[in-house]
Amino acid sequence: MSHNTMLAAIVETADGPFIIREIARPVPASRQVLVRVQASGTNPLDAKIRAGQAAHARQALPAVLGMDLAGVVEKVGSGVSGFAPGDEVYGFTGGVAGMQGSQAQYVAADARLLAHKPANLTMREAAVLPLVVITAWEGLIDRAGIRPGQTVLVLGGAGGVGHVAVQIALAHGAKVYATAFRHDHEYLRGLGAVPIDAEQPVEDFVAEHTGGAGFDVVYDTGGGALLDAAFKAVRRLGHVVSCLGWGTHPLAPLSFKQATYSGVFTLHALLADEGRAHFGKILESAAALAEGGQLLPRLDPRSFTLAEAAAAYDAVLGRNGAERQRGKIAISID
Repeated sequence: MSHNTMLAAIVETADGPFIIREIARPVPASRQVLVRVQASGTNPLDAKIRAGQAAHARQALPAVLGMDLAGVVEKVGSGVSGFAPGDEVYGFTGGVAGMQGSQAQYVAADARLLAHKPANLTMREAAVLPLVVITAWEGLIDRAGIRPGQTVLVLGGAGGVGHVAVQIALAHGAKVYATAFRHDHEYLRGLGAVPIDAEQPVEDFVAEHTGGAGFDVVYDTGGGALLDAAFKAVRRLGHVVSCLGWGTHPLAPLSFKQATYSGVFTLHALLADEGRAHFGKILESAAALAEGGQLLPRLDPRSFTLAEAAAAYDAVLGRNGAERQRGKIAISID
């Protein structure tokens, strides 16, 4: 293989196999950084794109998938400051909108989307953070503006966005509650949250934990029935955030309490090229939390290589005999 090529995993058809192919190595344009990818984070959205079920991501096949990465700066394009060859970085950099994803040996990334990798995390740990960190941060910090002492409820608190939202809220001084199935309650207690049985009726846990008043901020990570529950769980004049608020929902429970709602659509910055620099700033702030011991990704212990991308995606979805992910899945790139 020459210095002008690289290996990449390419999906050519909906739900098709990953084909490892030698393709041209990208050259960093103005304001881009060439990253030698060490690990690619995999998300449920990546699996939906592969299956041809995510039109909102605007990623036509064939494509190199993977939105999240961690790696080492190889070269910097003109107009880039703050990064130099040899720097360890991480970011949510592509895999949508026709942009090359991270399941390849190199990525030419918009420098605004990158941040310096947390020094205390491995490449695999860092690679699974960007999308979920940005999604959680935009909801809790940018939209809800959480403050110390507030009560925050995370619906789906042991999931990808959820477990990061729990940690971000705790780091900002909130009292955090999180719904999850019982096998994840010990994990949530270990983070410092109060676990709530995911099967407990919303009216019951609102009565038990808030005396019926509701929570100051509710973050819904699942949409559907969880968003309906969020509207019932929020207090009067409180705030509901959802990263999957795409359905049709009765607004009466929200309106009668004069509460507010915000949607989070993390892909927008990449689709529209708006607000990308904010993503880099969020990830720098998240790196500081990680280095301060306040943010640690829950990483699935299984290890996958680029040649095992299909197995990694099976683990994300829990299909083809694979146990469903318990924590985030990372693919190591040679």
